[in-house]
Amino acid sequence: MTVTYPFSAVVGLDDLKLALILNAVSPRVGGVLVRGEKGTAKSTIVRALAAQLPAVDVVRGCRFACDPAAPDPGCPDGPHAPDAPDTERVRRAASLVELPVGASEDRLVGSLDLERALTEGVKAFEPGLLAAAHRGVLYVDEVNLLHDHLVDLLLDAAALGTCYVERESVSVRHAARFLLVGTMNPEEGELRPQLLDRFGLTVEVRASRDPDERAEVVRRRLAFESSPTGFAERWAGREAELAGRIAAARGLLASVRLPDARLRQITAVCAEFEVDGLRADLVTAHAAIAHAAWHGRTGVEVEDVRAAARLALPHRRRRDPFDAPGLDEDRLEEVLERTSGDDDEPPPGPPGGTPPETGPRGGPEEPGRRPEPGPGDPEGRGESAGRGPEPADRGPEPAAPGPDPSATDPGRASQSPAQAEPGSEPVVPGPGRPSLETAGAAAPYRVRLLAVPGVGEGAAGRRSRARTGRGRSTGSRLPEGGARDLHVPATLLAAAPHQARRGRRSAGLVLRAGDLREKVREGKEGNLVLFVVDASGSMAARKRMTAVKTAVLSLLLDAYQRRDKVGLVTFRGGSARLDLPPTSSVEAGAARLRTLPTGGRTPLAAGLAKAAEVLRLEGVRDPARRPLLVLVTDGRATAGGDVERAAGSLRGVASVVVDCESGPVRLGLARRLAALLGAPAVPLEDLGSVVRDHRKAV
Repeated sequence: MTVTYPFSAVVGLDDLKLALILNAVSPRVGGVLVRGEKGTAKSTIVRALAAQLPAVDVVRGCRFACDPAAPDPGCPDGPHAPDAPDTERVRRAASLVELPVGASEDRLVGSLDLERALTEGVKAFEPGLLAAAHRGVLYVDEVNLLHDHLVDLLLDAAALGTCYVERESVSVRHAARFLLVGTMNPEEGELRPQLLDRFGLTVEVRASRDPDERAEVVRRRLAFESSPTGFAERWAGREAELAGRIAAARGLLASVRLPDARLRQITAVCAEFEVDGLRADLVTAHAAIAHAAWHGRTGVEVEDVRAAARLALPHRRRRDPFDAPGLDEDRLEEVLERTSGDDDEPPPGPPGGTPPETGPRGGPEEPGRRPEPGPGDPEGRGESAGRGPEPADRGPEPAAPGPDPSATDPGRASQSPAQAEPGSEPVVPGPGRPSLETAGAAAPYRVRLLAVPGVGEGAAGRRSRARTGRGRSTGSRLPEGGARDLHVPATLLAAAPHQARRGRRSAGLVLRAGDLREKVREGKEGNLVLFVVDASGSMAARKRMTAVKTAVLSLLLDAYQRRDKVGLVTFRGGSARLDLPPTSSVEAGAARLRTLPTGGRTPLAAGLAKAAEVLRLEGVRDPARRPLLVLVTDGRATAGGDVERAAGSLRGVASVVVDCESGPVRLGLARRLAALLGAPAVPLEDLGSVVRDHRKAV
């Protein structure tokens, strides 16, 4: 049997522990989204939590884990009569179900055997992962890489507690109540704000920078790897204590009272931070009630509101896709202090004694006694090393798009010689030598749609036409494997000519597997948008780079909304470089763009060659995703390399040239380059005006 790393043995991560436990106490909190860099024990602690949940009673043989005391009346395996003689109870551990990134919709919600439904009128339903997770934990690693429509289905089921499956007028529903935990690495792309809002709590985790704490993490992990069973036995006492406390908090939850003063405090905090809608107020209230139950109180206090707000509000404050979640804790304290004057009566304490002691930040208290010295904890320090990161350790938030001070004072953003890229011209400040500037960017605007011609088969998105699993039906085809999306008219037409030969005698249709047809759907796909940006000295003239950065930032925002991957190649001085390898994180692209310096000569051929190299390698890694090259330049080439030859290496790649040439006299070099690439040329100033003019005409 696989031994799980003990929850209590995880060092630090107090906020994450608390968020998980609050959801274990009250599933109404709505799940946890864990954001953090790789290698921070996100998966380890989620798997450890499932072992602490109370065991559940289920109806024997029910694939939907119905509770014998209160079975789901709509269970597809039912009906189950409560406490009926033929109903057998089975007690089992709470399930932990993991949803892989590549899962299909049928794997998530379940599938219907449409052939049997048409021929026999039988609802033959194969449950999905949502059914398996009922009354347990559903864990989604890398939730930000999951298709948006799957995340929508997942969050709908979590919010409603019910899963609906509908195929061609055949409908099945079943209960699906589970503790939802999603993890993600923000470097690989963000979730849309609409999806972020539907996770109850969010926690940002970072690896500790304290050498002693890091040493304790390694020490315990080595001890676990050396003897998993022995390590788990040493922590069994704390694990049992934690499981008992969760069960006690669940039992107390219904008795916890939310005084009106605390409710007004919650709504005041949410209003102060200008969160959209009322979901934040509801989640904060549920989390505060769960926090009070966890601490053994029957009334919500200010510290419960504080702890709930710290976990429920950060991800709901995003106003822009490039904003990182965060919460001003000083401002939170000010609001709590300002609204705490009109209190109700002090809430009663827990029945039968004082509440258990709590750990840092109000999180789960590792038992006060020291564990016995042994491997993984040789000095008997227990969890004293487990300090969570303070707010100051969370790192700076990325700056919001807007004018950069250097845009008006170029001297403030000069790049030192040590910062110059290999192959670029050395930068030595002095008379006659311009320094490299870092221009700012204005607020992004809506841009025209740039799409790849033809019909692809890439990942679902919103840019170019593609054959996808979702979208409008454009035809039918023979299925590969089982028919998942049946095209009923085409199936009937295929079967109709053979009914007499097959001996049809009644109203029922005689179908064969070869008659089945599935729909061919056409929707939209996401593309790889590779930006190739001229950062040479000519682009810095007349503050042109500010306009260029604003345009590229606008295109990045458009790529975010259309579910694209993005990459960034820049060229200046004597070479080109890949500033941002292809990624789903447009936030990373925006951050690179804001700090992009300009200056030096224009190695246009090197930029085109670097773009061809990047696209060739990415085509091997992700062949289904079609590329779109966006070249931002004025067309000048003042450094070595054959531009015509380099452009030839990009023939056949869908491209757009954004012409940055300005002024009354224009040489038309960018348009000539566009002709070499077989691409349209769009003047920089028309990138947004095309959309505005079209809307005026309509």
